[in-house]
Amino acid sequence: MSRAAIIYAKAILDIAQTSGKAEAVNNDMKLIVAAIAESVELKDFLSSPIIKMDVKKSALSEIFSTVQNETNSLFHLLFENKRFEILEAIAKEYLHLFDVSKGVEVAKVTTAFPITPELETKVLAKIAEFSSMKITIENIVDPTIIGGFILRVGDQQYNASVASKLSELKREFSN
Repeated sequence: MSRAAIIYAKAILDIAQTSGKAEAVNNDMKLIVAAIAESVELKDFLSSPIIKMDVKKSALSEIFSTVQNETNSLFHLLFENKRFEILEAIAKEYLHLFDVSKGVEVAKVTTAFPITPELETKVLAKIAEFSSMKITIENIVDPTIIGGFILRVGDQQYNASVASKLSELKREFSN
């Protein structure tokens, strides 16, 4: 995450909270993140040094025609500063900051297969032991961990993956 993206995200959150539209702008940011994640073309378009800034600005205004004035102000600011390539990072950081402002923390759970409701319940119970914040789970599927899970909350990580256990055994045998 670039420092600039964090600064822009904090600024847009402050403006949105002041105008009482933080929730609506949060929905805009979800829309932006989803659109960029779904479209490689959009991501390439925003980061292309060849495409003129005014073309990028008008395209964003068309694609995201229903967004709040605060989000349109962000587009204008990115146009002025020639920084459209960090739009996705700004939107992701805004989502994170908005959650933190609401007392919600995101726990990233990496599993070899999509998480089941039973495992999600167990993970939430485990997290409740060391965090008083409201937790939402983001599941990342990574078959290379073979089995088990890796839990990351804030700057803490708990690795209970099979791949981790295997590499521990390998280290023990090689010593």
